[in-house]
Amino acid sequence: MILDWRFKAVPDHAWGSTAEEFLATRPTLDDLGTPLLTLDASALDHNLRTMADWCAAADVDLAPHGKTTMAPALWRRQLDAGARGITLATLAQVRVARAFGVQRIHLANALLDPAGLRWTGAELDRDAGFSFTCWADSVRTVDLMRAAYTGERPLDVCVELGAEGGRTGARGVDTALAVARAICAAPRLRLVGAGGYEGALKSTAAIERYLRDMVVLHERLRTDGLLEVPDPIVTAGGSAHFATVVRELAPVRADGTRILLRSGAYLIHDDGYYRTVSPLPLRSAMHGWARVISRPEPSLALLDGGKRDFPYDEGLPEPQLVRGGGVLTGARVTALNDQHTFLRDADVQVGDVVRLGLSHPCTALDKWNLVPVLDDAHAPQPQVVDVVRTFF
Repeated sequence: MILDWRFKAVPDHAWGSTAEEFLATRPTLDDLGTPLLTLDASALDHNLRTMADWCAAADVDLAPHGKTTMAPALWRRQLDAGARGITLATLAQVRVARAFGVQRIHLANALLDPAGLRWTGAELDRDAGFSFTCWADSVRTVDLMRAAYTGERPLDVCVELGAEGGRTGARGVDTALAVARAICAAPRLRLVGAGGYEGALKSTAAIERYLRDMVVLHERLRTDGLLEVPDPIVTAGGSAHFATVVRELAPVRADGTRILLRSGAYLIHDDGYYRTVSPLPLRSAMHGWARVISRPEPSLALLDGGKRDFPYDEGLPEPQLVRGGGVLTGARVTALNDQHTFLRDADVQVGDVVRLGLSHPCTALDKWNLVPVLDDAHAPQPQVVDVVRTFF
């Protein structure tokens, strides 16, 4: 990969270099411009080990959701740490994963695009080692998949159970069973388990009721002889409630069924939403850096980063410290424009660089096609030790 103007995190003196050549110069944070998003190597390592150890102790499988980072280099680290596969949400994301050799893909969605179904069938037939699973939540979905899928190998499908007030998914066990029977009746489709997503539900009680319904669905699939593989799965678990998922789905393991979690945000974590809800002691591996470019009022500073650079959908950035200075106490971000951050009540001067804690990694990395990795964002002089390419 040749670094150039296409990567907004790359300084101009590195243009024309490969990533390896750039890193060989031992660049530091001060060599990079602002605004900037960075990852923290020590936090990535900590989060990777923490989640892998937790899943091993709980005896559950993990197919982390790749949409969080869309970074094949990070997917590879997750797979090397024991992940069963990579979860994705769209056909375009699946194609990125296949381009980088990912062999086990769980599409946590229905696949209805006829061209996409034909492509998936061709991939399965071309590569005997490729494993692919998708979802269906209605009989019509199954009919459309059956009509368009042309592969010789069967297309593995999970029946998706939803809940009132949730996202997609058949509403109710009986409806899901009808979908499951349609999958079994389709010549080239194969029912491999049940799937769903609890994160859209609004209360712990609603999540627990939903997960118990998933257990009931699995039992009915098993007793009705609908499961078409000897090693079925039941999959749920975003990045907020995966401990609850494992606890509530525990009964499905009695017959050898595996629980498959799809948590994706754990690797990056954050200083906002996931910090408040994660059941594990994870550390934020991402930070924003922005420079003070104006002090037009005594209590107001404007930074040179905004919505085009930092996430804002799950909370505004959190001012943490001044680069080379001290911790910012009492400072707050009150708004983001496209290219500006409104920083209030901060002891900063024009030219200062402010480190920002960020909320929601899924909408942070999608703004950067190359992300520098620092050895330690808390060090006096952080060194750039890697760069991560994203493919959104």
